[in-house]
Amino acid sequence: MALDRRGFLKFIGGATAGILATPVVWKSLDDVSIWTQNWSWIPRNIDGANSYVPTVSKLCPSAVGVKVRLVDGRPVRVLTNNDHPLGGGLSSIAAAEVQLLYSPSRMKRPLKRTADGAYVGITWEEAEAMLVEGLKKAKGGDKLAVISGDETGTINELFTALAAEMGSKSCFLMPGEAQSAAKAWELMGGEGQVGYDIEKSDYVLAIGANVLETWGPVIRNRHAFRVGRPHGEAPAVRFAYAGPVQNNTAATADTWLAIRPGTEAVLALGLANLLIKAGATSPAADFADFKALAAKFPPEQVAAQTGVDAKRLAAVAQELAKAKRPLVIAGSEIGQGGGAAPVLAGLALNALLGSMNREGGIRALPYARKVVPAAMDRKALLQNDLVAWLGKVASGKSAAPQAVVFYEANPVYALPQADAMKATLAKVPFKVAFTSFLDETAMACDLVLPVPMGLERFDDVDTPYGCGQVVYALAVPALAPLVDARPAGDVVIGVAKKLGADLGVAAFADALKAKAEARGASFTEPSATNAHVSNAVLPVNGIALRADVLSKAIDVKAPAFPVALAPVAKLNVGTSKTATPPFNTKTVRRWEIQGKELYVMMNGATAAKLGLRMHDRIELSNPAGKFTARVNLFEGVINDTVAVPAGHGHTAFDEFSKGKGENVMRLLAAGAEPGTGLSVWTSAGVNIAKA
Repeated sequence: MALDRRGFLKFIGGATAGILATPVVWKSLDDVSIWTQNWSWIPRNIDGANSYVPTVSKLCPSAVGVKVRLVDGRPVRVLTNNDHPLGGGLSSIAAAEVQLLYSPSRMKRPLKRTADGAYVGITWEEAEAMLVEGLKKAKGGDKLAVISGDETGTINELFTALAAEMGSKSCFLMPGEAQSAAKAWELMGGEGQVGYDIEKSDYVLAIGANVLETWGPVIRNRHAFRVGRPHGEAPAVRFAYAGPVQNNTAATADTWLAIRPGTEAVLALGLANLLIKAGATSPAADFADFKALAAKFPPEQVAAQTGVDAKRLAAVAQELAKAKRPLVIAGSEIGQGGGAAPVLAGLALNALLGSMNREGGIRALPYARKVVPAAMDRKALLQNDLVAWLGKVASGKSAAPQAVVFYEANPVYALPQADAMKATLAKVPFKVAFTSFLDETAMACDLVLPVPMGLERFDDVDTPYGCGQVVYALAVPALAPLVDARPAGDVVIGVAKKLGADLGVAAFADALKAKAEARGASFTEPSATNAHVSNAVLPVNGIALRADVLSKAIDVKAPAFPVALAPVAKLNVGTSKTATPPFNTKTVRRWEIQGKELYVMMNGATAAKLGLRMHDRIELSNPAGKFTARVNLFEGVINDTVAVPAGHGHTAFDEFSKGKGENVMRLLAAGAEPGTGLSVWTSAGVNIAKA
């Protein structure tokens, strides 16, 4: 008899009932369940006593203060530390630090490049001997360069002191907001480091600066936002943001001023004009010049240049004027390359508002004295322009150094015109990387030296740019290194001795102790934070508003491209030093990466103008480079602008990052900012065509 549909369903039903009634099946399912939960990479519960180590993240650019939970001495989780001056929350990068200890892209032993381009493991003794020989050839005549990705650590003093002993001053930090601010503050005649007292402000205007995602001590900023806006109560602080994309800061702020990329300084001058007309003034000697410059930017003119409605501009000016403790923060949407002019214009606004060295305003924070005699101090290090120097090497205006030492820096990936930067660095005969991960720069080096990760070493953080107070925090190891890694500071001290140089400290720990004492911290007693806070400020006298500089910087024609480019950075996709942590892959949105393809964002009007639809594959191109992507329609992007997610397109690291998406830095070309000379690269345009 044939088995019809009804008979088939009866058979299945009966069979299923029979199977479920058989105890053997349940036992088999139980065995399978147990087996699937015992794969080698599945985390397991650990029995034992709980303990906690207060420290600060050296991996997250926010330098967030955290606690590491250990069970039976093994780290299992990174937690918030609300007592820490840089705490009050947790970043997605810091949360993944325990997992990243076991990353497949982590450096496990020293490596050297062989003649055929392959890497082979070597001992530390062999590695240090190779390093000494390589550096001997770079002695004298500025033949050694140092590039550091650690903006706040005392480790920079050891590297720059070694360079000085070798006869070189070519020491650089990777580009960041601190360099733009240092340039602007220096031009205005300010001393020390610019600080922003967000916690005590009652009105914060962020112009370009993505303060809740990528600018400054982000977690501290978010904590100030949360504390100032308690649930169910009237907010004690209002936030406004100006930028081309509705990023996390724009979406959270009370007001979003949608402005075209590169018009941040124009917006600031437009606000200055309205404030001056309302009676704002400044004791600056060049106030009359600044007033005359601001008068050239009436609301209608600002609206035409920036795209913001004149009435909305006037409303923000009124809110700033009414606030008791207003604060203006200017910067770049991606934390680098925005130039000094927007920061200078923002600082001038603070001067008009009376916010200099005032609670809730701008504070001039003293730099710590250096503790390694031959070292370059932080102020001098911030003045060195890495991108400009590399440009001179590329053009032949400056000779390529004989050796370059990279410390936790990935310029091959993270600098503008990334492909050209890689070619420039290829001119250097000997390159060595101190790193925890085999990143793009490490893969271009002759020698790669593994350093312990932040949870495995002593280190420090000295007043990250954006803080409103002096904050010195000690990073404390939660465990011994899991790989054959050595602290970079001690390696540098040992190598210096073999080169006949005495750096003045016997061990890196001595330098950390001296720096803590220089900041007034002792750490002789157990602490819940291992951090020290000081309210010390420098006097702010004779500040100039520098209309002469601003007039040159803003008198620049935008690139002649049909579409403006707006890079968008988010912490969850990692940094150039970490790539995307595996924990964070689920936070990458559906229409940001699909498979290996990147999605870029534009609004419906822009797409219609270009004849594009959702999911269309397009090519973005300009003289700097090109790549293909797909279209994601998003109304949180200003007209005639394409927003490109940053942090993708790695050619190194692990399966979670390598080959996923495109690197937006390939489309950004560097140039010199008129009036300041600082390298800038955030204002770019592209051609878009169907691919």
